[in-house]
Amino acid sequence: MRRPAAMLVMCVMALLTACGGGHATPRPEVTWAAPTPDVTREGVTLSCGGSDVRLPAISGLEQAGSFARLDSLRRPLEVKGRIWKENDERVYVGVVCGVRRAEQFATLVPRSRLTLYEGKPALRWTTRTGVHNFMWLERPGTAVYIGATPGLATEMTPIANDITSA
Repeated sequence: MRRPAAMLVMCVMALLTACGGGHATPRPEVTWAAPTPDVTREGVTLSCGGSDVRLPAISGLEQAGSFARLDSLRRPLEVKGRIWKENDERVYVGVVCGVRRAEQFATLVPRSRLTLYEGKPALRWTTRTGVHNFMWLERPGTAVYIGATPGLATEMTPIANDITSA
């Protein structure tokens, strides 16, 4: 049914253009894509003891508060983080303080996959609620954490790449 209607519209437009009665202005092609947040260098600094980690500000998303706990951790550790949101989607970025050795870090989250991030031990896991999580041991005593709901999970790598430590 769409094809005959499209053909009819094209014929009418051609007739109007040929008679000089219509303006056949070309329309820009419309593409629909979900907006992706830009990661910039402005942001928040969080620290574990004397170790500072600079979190990027995420433009396109609204700041939605902070968090001080990760339920996935096997041990109670100090957690400091910020939350950004877009509608029902969330991004969580923060630090986990107190993990001193790679062996401790590797067993910190049950059912996680041990991997590497820039040569440092890292963990990946997904919670029962569908939140994708990624954490790496930046240095002894400081781990960097990023979590995201499924709609913003693709933003985790650009955010991770823009995190700096001092």
